This record gives sequence, structure tokens and C-alpha cells, in this order.
Amino acid sequence: RPNNDKLVNAFDFFADTAIGDGGYYFTSPSGSWRCVIVSRTWAGCQSTGGNLGIAGAPASVTDDRGQTAAPNAIVVRYQGDPQFASVPAEAFKPSSGTAKTLPLNKILAAAGFRCNVQDAGVSCMSEQTDKGFTFSATGAGWQYTDVP
Repeated sequence: RPNNDKLVNAFDFFADTAIGDGGYYFTSPSGSWRCVIVSRTWAGCQSTGGNLGIAGAPASVTDDRGQTAAPNAIVVRYQGDPQFASVPAEAFKPSSGTAKTLPLNKILAAAGFRCNVQDAGVSCMSEQTDKGFTFSATGAGWQYTDVP
């Protein structure tokens, strides 16, 4: 099991969304990535630059409506495999204010997921399935990388 030695207070990252659901929002220390944990649904990240920006990502994915779209995020669902996805940018932003920065080598564990940011990249996983991802601009891997 992943360690709990470097947890942040998840309450500090929680914000309501425009549709009433809440999420745990954070940005990477570089400001290049914004991420969200949606309670017991999914966790994912999106580049703040507009395009996905991950080497090796596919040219297209099937979105939640069954349409072909360019990937702009990497996600892991509460049940299911991690994947590249097309997700509206609004899903990664709290309805008001700005997301807090998740410090390097700290872990945000909330609502069935855990995420962290290290020099090597951003990593998230579903605690239900232990499936997750680790990514940086140079590529993505399909497993969670714990903070040392």
C-alpha cells in the first residue's frame, strides 16, 4: 500500500463546482498542470497550456458522448483503467477562486484517490483498484508512483 507519511490536509483542496458536486483541485508547483479528484468518480490532470503536452499520447480518443476527440487529459476512474481522455477544461477548475498548489513530494488522498507531484511528474491512482498513472511532458506510464 502507498505510504501516508506525507499527506496534506485534503480539506484545504476541496471546492464546490458549478453543478453542486465538489472536487479536490490542485495545480503542479510549475503551474503547468491542473488536476482534480472528483469524489469516487475519477481523478485526472490537464495541461494549463491547452494541448495535452504528453509525448506518446494518441492522436484521438473516444469522449464520454462516444465522439472522436483529441485527448486533452489523463484520467483514472474509480473503477477502470487509466487512459488518455477528452474532458472539458471547466472540469479542472473550481467554480470560484483558484486551485491550491500541491507541493512537491506531498500526497493528496481524498474520496477514493491519491495524487502526488514529484520531480519525475504527476501521479494519481484509484484506491479501489490500485490502478493509476504517472506522467510528465516526456511520456506516461500506467501505474502510480509513490512519494519516496
